[in-house]
Amino acid sequence: MKKKVVLSLLASAAMVVSLAACSSGSSSGSSTDGAAAGAGGLIGVAMPTKSSERWIADGNSIKEQLEAAGYTVDLEYAEDDIPTQVSQLENMITKGAKALIIASIDGTTLTNTLQNAKDNDIPVIAYDRLIRDSENVDYYATFDNYKVGVEQGTSLLTGLGVLDASGNKTGTKGPFNIELFAGSPDDNNATFFFNGAMDTLKPYIADGTLVVKSGQTDFNTVATLRWDPATAQSRMENILTSTYSDGTTKVNGILSPYDGISRGLISAVTSAGYTVGAGFPIITGQDAELDSVKAINGGEQYSTVYKDTRELAKVAVAMASAVLEGKTPETNDDKTYDNGKKVVPSQLLQPVIVTKDLIKSVLIDGGYYTDAQVNG
Repeated sequence: MKKKVVLSLLASAAMVVSLAACSSGSSSGSSTDGAAAGAGGLIGVAMPTKSSERWIADGNSIKEQLEAAGYTVDLEYAEDDIPTQVSQLENMITKGAKALIIASIDGTTLTNTLQNAKDNDIPVIAYDRLIRDSENVDYYATFDNYKVGVEQGTSLLTGLGVLDASGNKTGTKGPFNIELFAGSPDDNNATFFFNGAMDTLKPYIADGTLVVKSGQTDFNTVATLRWDPATAQSRMENILTSTYSDGTTKVNGILSPYDGISRGLISAVTSAGYTVGAGFPIITGQDAELDSVKAINGGEQYSTVYKDTRELAKVAVAMASAVLEGKTPETNDDKTYDNGKKVVPSQLLQPVIVTKDLIKSVLIDGGYYTDAQVNG
């Protein structure tokens, strides 16, 4: 009987999945209006920031699906401020939340708060970003983060012509000058992305096909705190000035871990005199943010890694529903994600690489964006 209930909840949730990536007018405060009488009780949803459209999409998708399943939702955004997120979570606990779904800002700073949740018998689901250094993380809903990095590294090689569309070597030897960027060092995902990309690129660096002209290759040097586009843009400007200012040496490709950073990199190379067309650097990305999809259409960005927030929200909702019914949520990885205190049972979804010729079939036909949004 319980299995039928869970399936019914998931079916109801799936019917109301909708795109929210452009709904930037959503309130950043408590979002409990849609299902004030939710029979399933209150679930707290903590998102890191509204400065990235993907987190708006994630938050709204989770909220809509939980409300459709009969829960009341307190959706909060902390604007990348750690004390704010801690305060929001403590308030959710005080309000009597039955479960917490958390996309953390810094996955190492929530130990005391999660102990409070444990003391109040509140299960915790880490969402997209692994929460570290706490035994009180019950489940983890995410994409295959290592594969995201592999996809980014592979698309950089494809864009440079080293690999063809099928991933086969073309015989092109370069050398191609590339530069490397990574995500925030306080986000556990950033190391997975970087390691996946570097494991893909290192053989080509070793044989001279790729050259990191600046010499900046270690994670701590190339990491971008809080995934901040302005920080990445400033670093790229410094690299261009110090390494590519002789008038003849050009940067051919840039490994970017996230679309916001990619747009900062585009600004840096454009300001340095690069123009779209032959000779414009191949720039990767992640999250399929609308502005970056448009940049891919316009030839400024080569690729993005698409992670369907609707599907990830569906996983988180299924986990919360199962736990609150005394069932064990479905997971497919119980080995990879060690948070320093325990290996957190995880459900991994698969990312999809999107280049210009895949925008329609993947993003538009898949209902993530409309044609008017992309081409309007």
